[in-house]
Amino acid sequence: MSGLAAQPCGGRIRIDVLTIFPEVVEDYCKASIVGRARRAGLLDLRILDLRSAAVDPHRSVDDAPFGGGPGMVLAPEPVFAAVELLEPPRPLLLLSPAGDPFDQDRARELAEGFSAFSLLCGRYEGVDQRIADHLVDGEVSIGDFVLAGGELGALVIVEAVTRLIPGVLGNDESSGDESFTTGLLEYPHYTRPASFRDWEVPAILRSGDHARIARWRRAEALRRTIERRPDLIAKRGGLSASEQHLLEEFDMADPGDAAD
Repeated sequence: MSGLAAQPCGGRIRIDVLTIFPEVVEDYCKASIVGRARRAGLLDLRILDLRSAAVDPHRSVDDAPFGGGPGMVLAPEPVFAAVELLEPPRPLLLLSPAGDPFDQDRARELAEGFSAFSLLCGRYEGVDQRIADHLVDGEVSIGDFVLAGGELGALVIVEAVTRLIPGVLGNDESSGDESFTTGLLEYPHYTRPASFRDWEVPAILRSGDHARIARWRRAEALRRTIERRPDLIAKRGGLSASEQHLLEEFDMADPGDAAD
């Protein structure tokens, strides 16, 4: 996705998903946050059938690979024809294992930088390389694993972006506090009862001291990230002196953690 020219989004966003299984995408997108966003007019989600431009009686979109090998490949002719017929908004991003990794930063880039974009779901053994080279504007991957198609990846992107549209969440501040938004995992949450099977909610959360609670939550986010995702700490350039002091304040400091 790097190198794409961003156009600021004014709040409402349009996402087109091109797939050979439109009902799979539609069924999920009727529910929960995505469904509410659509009904509220905050998300214009259009699910397009790649078979719409196929010309043979079976509406075929795939063929055997040149050079032999297992499986089938999405063919260029029907996919190009579908994109040219349906004219989805650009950028058009292909869900592909070879794509740029999708993360919270990419979700925010799409939510804040574009008023519209489209997702092309691959299938079978993938797509004809000419689709990747000459039709789409970029490729994106949701992880280093293999799925039967791009539909689940598209749903991941749709939901991650939708949650960042202003007005979608009940409390817009909640999206700014979540895992990865600040480069850290999120702090732990508790609710009633205060004591459950002799497991107690931390006393600080019941103290009413909101400033100290905020510092504790920040320290917990740092501690969790150090323990579970040290790569995220390294990506941030290590701990700052103030973060090290915050961990020491709540007896969470690790002598092995280097400050900037």
